[in-house]
Amino acid sequence: MTILIFVLVALAVCALLVLVHRWLWIRLVRDTTTPGGRTRRIGTALAILLPLLSVAALTTGRAGAPFWLQQTVAWPGYLWLAVLLYLTLTMLVAEPIRALSLRRLAHRDATGPAAERPEPVEVPAAAAPATAPTAPVATERPAVADGLSRRRFVARTVGGAAAAVALGTVGAGTYGVLRGPSVKRVQVPLAKLPRAAHGFRIAVVSDVHLGPVLGRAHTQRIVDTVNRTQPDLIAIVGDLVDGSVPDLGHAAEPLRLLHARHGSFFVTGNHEYFSGAQQWIDHVRELGLNPLENARKELPHFDLAGVNDIQGEREGKGPDFGAALGDRDRTRAAVLLAHQPVVIHDAVRHGVDLQLSGHTHGGQLWPGNYLAELANPTVAGLERYGDTQLYVSRGAGAWGPPVRVGAPSDITVVELASFQA
Repeated sequence: MTILIFVLVALAVCALLVLVHRWLWIRLVRDTTTPGGRTRRIGTALAILLPLLSVAALTTGRAGAPFWLQQTVAWPGYLWLAVLLYLTLTMLVAEPIRALSLRRLAHRDATGPAAERPEPVEVPAAAAPATAPTAPVATERPAVADGLSRRRFVARTVGGAAAAVALGTVGAGTYGVLRGPSVKRVQVPLAKLPRAAHGFRIAVVSDVHLGPVLGRAHTQRIVDTVNRTQPDLIAIVGDLVDGSVPDLGHAAEPLRLLHARHGSFFVTGNHEYFSGAQQWIDHVRELGLNPLENARKELPHFDLAGVNDIQGEREGKGPDFGAALGDRDRTRAAVLLAHQPVVIHDAVRHGVDLQLSGHTHGGQLWPGNYLAELANPTVAGLERYGDTQLYVSRGAGAWGPPVRVGAPSDITVVELASFQA
């Protein structure tokens, strides 16, 4: 039954994509170009090729294709998905403008001066030369051609403006990702935190998503940014990679350079389980990070715990709050690293003071934040659930299209505050 539902949903999504691409082809190619022209042929070819590249970008990794092939199709395929989103939105907004413009043109043609509308010219048979046709001849082609030209001008103006807005939006969003995450600072007061730990700084890094698009240079930017904040502790809360250790081990190498007084810690995200979670747990340990697999580290002034991601349940290695938190001293403050915000209710039951999460990307591509709100208790920022506070980072990278719109990437420095200070 589950497989049947998946197949039906997949077919529905494919049908929707086909309809959207056909509509965009009509508006941006057919209505703006001449039949049989070179521009129309190129536009038609792109309307077929780009969605195929997008499908390839989404499937080659899961299919185990060579990494060079994943890299080849990833950039154009993923970027087209982002352009498609904003091109569709802008064209939907522009559609009433286009319809109104064409209606005004039709009205002007219908009510304009008669002199501007060529009438059929009849040549009397008696006055015509012997070789002239005896039937009346109508010559309306200039008016028809002029009407087509005006309609094409409207189509080109509206389509060009929509394309410019979509490309500009995606271009700015891509630049934001490739420039690297900004630093966000948040102070979080904890009732159980002793005075000696006041001002303790945790650099929270989530959703780096190293893969066929974001590689070693992206990792180096993140490491440099984190180290400049001089944190007391570094917490990488999942979705570090989208690929295997053989393909991405080189890209993750700069993580060796992370330094913090109390060390760097790592918990798995859902994407690690698509990429070989145990291999990555072993590899990040070699890079100097401390994986917390349903485990706890007692720091001088509070407990730091971490749980596996929910996706691990498929492998029998899901989150175990009892193992991570069950036997601890509850008079001490507890900070939990958990990739997905949805486990906040388990954190509340186990007396966690602060949960640090990622996963949502803050929505990544507006209006994706509204969809993210449906699946997550908090999409970004700090919120309180009972006696537990939850902070959700927007993430330092991007999944799929290397584009962010309305949800800039960040590395958050969480500064713990004591009520006793």
